[in-house]
Amino acid sequence: MTKIATQQWIIYKEFTFEAAHLLPFHDGKCSRLHGHSWKGKIYVKGNTLIAQGAKKGMIMDYGDIKKYIKPLLDDYLDHYYLNESTGLENPTSEALAKWIYEKLEDINLPGLYAVEIQETCTSGCKYLKD
Repeated sequence: MTKIATQQWIIYKEFTFEAAHLLPFHDGKCSRLHGHSWKGKIYVKGNTLIAQGAKKGMIMDYGDIKKYIKPLLDDYLDHYYLNESTGLENPTSEALAKWIYEKLEDINLPGLYAVEIQETCTSGCKYLKD
């Protein structure tokens, strides 16, 4: 049986925001109100590139990905208290990555593959659906 090779690209757009949260069920200091300089990445996957025009050779323009995340940053994430703005009772990195993914999915970001959230320089989470 011959295996047919397929091509695929995964691109990402980084974003940052400042926000506070607390983890009410945590058994340590994270149960107290605190903030982070959050970093994130939105991953978009595709197996074909745009064939013509100004975006020829791209899966998607990075600026177009930015247009999808900007309303979430402006209205829910940047300089917000995440327990209130997101409606998440326990806004862990895992919950926040899933929340962002689902919001981007709801507004039909083409090729959405994964969302990564980093709450410190050494700790983070990547969420994707199978």
